[in-house]
Amino acid sequence: DCSFSRGVCDWKQDTDDDFDWNPADRDRGDGYYMAVPAFMGHKKDMGRLKLLLTDLKPKSSYCLIFSYRLAGERVGKLRVFLANKKRAPVWEQNKGEDEKWRTGKIEIFQGSETTNSVTFESERGKGKTGEIGVDNVMLISGLCPED
Repeated sequence: DCSFSRGVCDWKQDTDDDFDWNPADRDRGDGYYMAVPAFMGHKKDMGRLKLLLTDLKPKSSYCLIFSYRLAGERVGKLRVFLANKKRAPVWEQNKGEDEKWRTGKIEIFQGSETTNSVTFESERGKGKTGEIGVDNVMLISGLCPED
């Protein structure tokens, strides 16, 4: 459970990517979220923020819930990867209809091999304004709740 208001919790910056995610102030001044401004790096550059998951039980289901925002024209892509899966994202969003925060949900079904990390990946787009943001990341036991 991480809202980034007291730091980056147990999230780690990937050292093999092109740029880092950074804490950003919320508009109302009530805490922080992690963001990648649109002007970071060059088109197609990647920034990855990774969380190691150590206590997931095999043969169980979990729900990853998070807030995200893609603000700005052609800002880029936000993807989520789960380790122990193929190198394809389990979730991807490439543009926001507006500047609003939205909720993302991902079901994680554990087989005999457990997922050992979650990675948020930001890919730089053509745009020069806006940002990609992530906040309020929670991993709960069981299936994802309906809205």
